Amino acid sequence: MEFGLNQEQTILKNETRRFLKNECPIDFVKEMIEDEKGHSPPLWKKMAELGWMGLLFEEKYGGIGGTFLDLSIILEEMGRALLPGPFFSTVILGGVPITQGGDEELKQRFLPGIAKGDIIMTMALTEMEGSYAIDEIKSIGEPRSDGYVLRGRKMFVPYAHIADYIICPARTYQQGHSNGISLFIVDAKSETMNIIPLISLDLQKQFDVTFTDVYVPQNNLIGEEKQGGKLIQNVWPIAVVGRCCEMLGAMQRVFEMTVDYAQKRRQFGRPLSAFQVIQHYCADMAIDLECSKVITHQAVWRVSNGHPSTKEVAMAKAWSSDAFKKIATTAHQIYGAIGFTKDQDLYLYFRFAKAGEITFGDTNFHKEVVAREMDLQGVKALR
Repeated sequence: MEFGLNQEQTILKNETRRFLKNECPIDFVKEMIEDEKGHSPPLWKKMAELGWMGLLFEEKYGGIGGTFLDLSIILEEMGRALLPGPFFSTVILGGVPITQGGDEELKQRFLPGIAKGDIIMTMALTEMEGSYAIDEIKSIGEPRSDGYVLRGRKMFVPYAHIADYIICPARTYQQGHSNGISLFIVDAKSETMNIIPLISLDLQKQFDVTFTDVYVPQNNLIGEEKQGGKLIQNVWPIAVVGRCCEMLGAMQRVFEMTVDYAQKRRQFGRPLSAFQVIQHYCADMAIDLECSKVITHQAVWRVSNGHPSTKEVAMAKAWSSDAFKKIATTAHQIYGAIGFTKDQDLYLYFRFAKAGEITFGDTNFHKEVVAREMDLQGVKALR
């Protein structure tokens, strides 16, 4: 695999960082955290004009026809800047399932709107138990003559309050028995749907969504009925590695902030960086960061090139979850008490690290996947 970026990708990285530095300073992030919507429509439109929303889509759908490797560069810079807003939920959790499983009519109906920034989407994947296992999806989609009726409750749905549509995985329910998973595109403004905000460490807005006899027309089914489980499995590596990329960008920023602080902060007449224990702390952070880069970039490369990647994706998420937590915690050790105050920015990255640790499965969840892929006997298979 190639670890370096080519000329075009380097330009993309530099321009993305420049744009986010100007349009998404840390004060803007803090403002969006307190904002009810947590989303800036003017910034959203500027991002759409740059082609970010349609990067993965074909040109006939208003996209650019780029690769996941290209998108990973943008995601890394977004993590570095702690970009607020529904980019991840719209493009990856919304656009990618439609791209991979939707028919031509569905793609024409939704993808151009996403690429233009006119449509905001999200996915209601997690049930009340908080598990990401497909077998534990309990929401029901009951067939009707012209569509389906959805019932169920989903937790931690990002940006459901401003979404135009919510993709909901549910079990098709017929004749008293639940069958396979199907993916439904639900109008987020449905009167029989209840959306309640959740208070969490996550910098992104999260919601509890209840579907009470929500009608979904037949043509809002993604792919074939009862084939949604396979589609989720196809989208899963992109979502997991995409989150790893965001975490990697944030790790890099925490490392830079901490080294700069250690060099400037003086204690006992000399910089903190002159003390051996601080040097070793920074060395530990650098090692965790570099290992995170290698393992994440390997997973990105395999996903982008269509190679088998189940083990590599799980390894990247398991390692990145622990590494980011250690880097953020060590940074707080070096900063001391001031690092926990709002006068510094470090606490925002710590919150991002804790939320990222459990999003799309925590370390133990993904270690189990790695163990299964190694074909270890006696290991409980991931369902």
